Amino acid sequence: MNFFDLHKHIFDTSADYVKRISAYNPFTLHKKGTRTKAFFALGCVCFFWGTTWIASREGVQYIPALQLAGIRQLIAGLIYVSFFLYKKYPLPRGKDWIPILILSVLNFMLSNGLSTWGVKYISAGLGSIIGAIFPLWLVVIGLFTAKEKIPLQGIAGLIIGFAGVCLIFVKHLDDFLNPDFRKGILLSLIATWTWAFATLYTKKQAIHFNPYFSLGLQMVISGAVLTTLTYINGTAYPLPQISWQSWAAIAYLILFGSIIAFVCYLYSLQHLPVEQASVYAYVNPVVAVAFGALFLGEEITWYIIAGGLIALLGVYLVNQSFRTLPPPEQPENEGV
Repeated sequence: MNFFDLHKHIFDTSADYVKRISAYNPFTLHKKGTRTKAFFALGCVCFFWGTTWIASREGVQYIPALQLAGIRQLIAGLIYVSFFLYKKYPLPRGKDWIPILILSVLNFMLSNGLSTWGVKYISAGLGSIIGAIFPLWLVVIGLFTAKEKIPLQGIAGLIIGFAGVCLIFVKHLDDFLNPDFRKGILLSLIATWTWAFATLYTKKQAIHFNPYFSLGLQMVISGAVLTTLTYINGTAYPLPQISWQSWAAIAYLILFGSIIAFVCYLYSLQHLPVEQASVYAYVNPVVAVAFGALFLGEEITWYIIAGGLIALLGVYLVNQSFRTLPPPEQPENEGV
């Protein structure tokens, strides 16, 4: 190949690459196909849900974590509920409230509330990695409760995942002498346990009521309870005394974490295979660790990088093993 042909080849290759990248230009995205929009939406999910750990970590430095979580959930939930009421969706009736109340406790009061509280004492990156391992608890719970045999791939994923977590904590062994660090780790772990139980409950207890409306109601219930508790125990800051940093964190969590990212996730889930849409779970910790180092000065060590990748590999194997299981039998009155 002579110089002219080589130059032409490089130019054509570069032009093709630029053309592919330009397909994701947000200013021309409305002209693109559904699949391109779905990938762009998934990219937003990976970025925004990853950065919510940074916003939470920053916000809890200025006000109590449960107050921050409560305000965030209450406002975001009211936005969701107001939308569905405006669309004249009926409120749940009778037994429809039972799973909503249970999930408001598991998903938001405990999982979101405790994970937000946890990053007051540990780094956002570490909190995000712990949050990403919740599928490992599904295997642990399944070992004691599942009627069907857990696939060997799931067991392997469990072992690999915990090996990765152990590697992460090699660097933090001295930190366990710090009671605040231990508290942050424990809160974050409990948050993953409750999220795992919520996942199993959701699968076993089919919710016939609109699940998106239900999500808003769960947020409102949990937000109201958490906010009230902080005032009862005297830890809440009066609203006028909340710093602008905390309000900025709350605004970011509501707009980008609870609304935009969730809508983008639903869109990507509707137009992409589940395997592709679920990739956010592996990208979020990477985003959180990178932005934690960039904006909060959090330390990135080889232990965190290697351990985090190994833990996420374990989570991946667990997720893959659960997709190979046959779907659970539906109750006879399904859809009634």
